[in-house]
Amino acid sequence: MSKTMKQLTMEFGVTRQAIMRKMDDKFRSKYVSKVHSNGVSKLTISDDGYKLLKQHFLSSNRAVSNENVSHSNYVTHDSATDTAMELLEKQLVEKDKQIEKLQQSLSEAHKLLDQQQQLNLSTNRQNEKLIDTNTNSQDDSPSQNDDTDVSEPTEGNYKGVENKTLKKGLFGWFRR
Repeated sequence: MSKTMKQLTMEFGVTRQAIMRKMDDKFRSKYVSKVHSNGVSKLTISDDGYKLLKQHFLSSNRAVSNENVSHSNYVTHDSATDTAMELLEKQLVEKDKQIEKLQQSLSEAHKLLDQQQQLNLSTNRQNEKLIDTNTNSQDDSPSQNDDTDVSEPTEGNYKGVENKTLKKGLFGWFRR
């Protein structure tokens, strides 16, 4: 019994175009005929033509399915893809190096910041101690004049004029 193109495509699991490619002029003249029914013309293939197409498509489907099973993990690349992949890999390596350098510099910056904070803290503590000792020593000696800071004359710095400077505020002793 002859079969239509639609039946063949369903049975073989291929497209109409694939079947049409396999039918050359000699095959068409021997095995293909046109049938008109309900105003529609359909191509029908005879039993002998059906057997030839079945043999071709089923053997090629088996070969393709075996090939897919045995090479399922193999991926082919052309030379352009290979060069692009190599370029991308080089860029990734370069970016990794840049990231590593940035992480090192960030780590160094954190260390420096920590050291600076510790230095500031120790300096502030020393300043507080100095202020405390200065205010305590001023309370102990009431005869000291708080309004002026006079340099004692010596042989090297005395010119007949006394150097007097006014203290200004709490931190006047810093300005000496």
